[in-house]
Amino acid sequence: QVQLVESGGGLVQPGGSLRLSCAASLSIFSTYTMNWYRQAPGKQRELVATITSGSNPNYPDSVKGRFTISRVNSQKMVYLQMNSLKPEDTARYYCNAARTVPKSDYWGQGTQVTVSS
Repeated sequence: QVQLVESGGGLVQPGGSLRLSCAASLSIFSTYTMNWYRQAPGKQRELVATITSGSNPNYPDSVKGRFTISRVNSQKMVYLQMNSLKPEDTARYYCNAARTVPKSDYWGQGTQVTVSS
């Protein structure tokens, strides 16, 4: 059974940092594109970071320069380093594993990040 388990969320003051982790029980983990999404109450789920199977990262403008995604294939782990956090970063953050051939799409349960003074 495939599992993605996020950890590392919590309460942090504006300007602070958090590091989210995602442990994946995926066969051939290295073939998956790994993504971090977030969803705030009343808002749509938003993609905040992607790292391809070739370890190429991509970010939307809203987090570029503040968030860094990384992966360690040997440990089946993906990380999201979040710096200079803002109140608008408050959301539940989800780890996602996606692959097109064969088509696969898996989600974790999420971890809550709250940025508040």
